[in-house]
Amino acid sequence: MAKAKSVYSCTECGGQVPKWQGQCPHCQAWNTLVETIAEATPASNRFGLVAEAGRLQRLSEVEAREEARVPTGIEEFDRVLGGGMVAGGVVLLGGDPGIGKSTLLLQSLAEVGRSRKVLYVSGEESPQQVALRSRRLGVDARGVHVLPEINLEKIQLALAAEKPEIAVIDSIQTLYSDELQSAPGSVAQVRECAAQLTRVAKTTGIAVVFIGHVTKEGALAGPRVLEHMVDTVLYFEGDTHSAFRLIRAFKNRYGAVNELGVFAMTEKGLKGVSNPSALFHDNQVAGSCVMVTQEGTRPMLVEIQALVDDAHAPNPRRLSVGLEQNRLALLLAVLHRHAGIACFDQDVFVNAVGGVKITEPAADLAVLMAIVSSLKGKPLPPKLVVFGEVGLAGEVRPVQRGQERLREAAKLGFTQALIPYANRPKQAIAGLEVTTVRRIEEAVTRLRDLVSG
Repeated sequence: MAKAKSVYSCTECGGQVPKWQGQCPHCQAWNTLVETIAEATPASNRFGLVAEAGRLQRLSEVEAREEARVPTGIEEFDRVLGGGMVAGGVVLLGGDPGIGKSTLLLQSLAEVGRSRKVLYVSGEESPQQVALRSRRLGVDARGVHVLPEINLEKIQLALAAEKPEIAVIDSIQTLYSDELQSAPGSVAQVRECAAQLTRVAKTTGIAVVFIGHVTKEGALAGPRVLEHMVDTVLYFEGDTHSAFRLIRAFKNRYGAVNELGVFAMTEKGLKGVSNPSALFHDNQVAGSCVMVTQEGTRPMLVEIQALVDDAHAPNPRRLSVGLEQNRLALLLAVLHRHAGIACFDQDVFVNAVGGVKITEPAADLAVLMAIVSSLKGKPLPPKLVVFGEVGLAGEVRPVQRGQERLREAAKLGFTQALIPYANRPKQAIAGLEVTTVRRIEEAVTRLRDLVSG
């Protein structure tokens, strides 16, 4: 038997080269070439045959109609999706092992399966294992059809025969096609299987959900083109040792991006948290400050904790969890330069409580207030909320949706707010005393007054 010819495929762009090299010549990415089996030309194109051209249409003649969404039965999941599943939509859900991807989708299928036909394609578990999990979660899965299969062609036949409204593929990295010789999980197999199932979804109107594995770095495994093929890309985040899980939408053709869903892991599976702001802050102590972050359309209160301690090494440590570490060093320099508070001989640790990851600069002012509180050893007022961006010149810049943040804080019983001057409310908010500042030194002075008062 002749030895199969191998080529090297790029995991980022899918480009192929005959020999290994450190950098992909197509997308210029480093260390992304992996060895795969060279695929033969499909029989339909082996002799240069050209398929019949598709029918052209004027865009103005195409009927534009809103497709009715299918609620998943889990309110937080629907929020991230933009209201529910769309007929013919393709969703990619990625996350660390054991984070709860299969659990969430099994619960969702059980809810939808009460009134609609759904299909769960399991490539990693046997039907008995899926049944045991459903009983352990206490869900009524009588309407869920299970297909233990990893062959793409057999899955396509099952979809054509059963015609479910929603199909879950667990997981896309386990599938393989008979048309390709490479192993399941390879770049070519993942790309081809995803493309074929996406085509099935668009032509039949079946909503398809792919469960995707992640690499050691936290990125979705497989070619980067996988994220471009699908309509929605969701990431499951959270520490497996914590009770809380977060789902973020990084791409959504049918809804808002950067939307956030919060779940609590219980003995009966994942439960949506309708009011997460009440979970991520606690009693105020020195070094603790509550801020309002905006996740998509949802304002959410998060507790920022800071610990400032004498450094016992020549180089003081700067460590942040849930916030960007380089920005912490920047904020400490601004605090020293413009407010006269030095931390060059102190270790500084900052943490966003609850495993929340904050990427927006609205946390700047809250981080600095928490650092000042820890350094002075004085707790902030227990009903104080802070937000604002801090510039290199020491100015406190406004943030987006300031009014919604203030209303969320007032709804949860906060009575004081320290915010940028440009975010001052046009009308007074009942029960909330708002203090506005233009510069960081002014914020430190106002904070001292609030603590002493």
